[in-house]
Amino acid sequence: MKIFTIMALKKHIVFPKQQQLLELFGENLKLARKRRKLTSLQVAERAGIDRGTLREVERGNPSVSLGAYFNVLRVYNLQDEILKIASADPIGRKLQDLEILTTSGHGSRKN
Repeated sequence: MKIFTIMALKKHIVFPKQQQLLELFGENLKLARKRRKLTSLQVAERAGIDRGTLREVERGNPSVSLGAYFNVLRVYNLQDEILKIASADPIGRKLQDLEILTTSGHGSRKN
């Protein structure tokens, strides 16, 4: 007996500026494919996805799974590039520094 889980399909709401970033990411992946002189069929087969999914990856579709994007990066040997996402986190570091400065100011003060 097989049990199937049915998940409701949910449309992802992506704001225009973020959609432009996804489209640029997809375009960069398409350029990486063309620089390597690979066909869409070759990349799709190596990534374990169908050509339609690759087409959507190259369009920057937000509904495509992160796994599909990651597998395409792997085909181009760019999978480690994903580690750069949010690694610098300048806003988080500023917030952390601000918290450190405000909490350290409450302790004893030495002149």
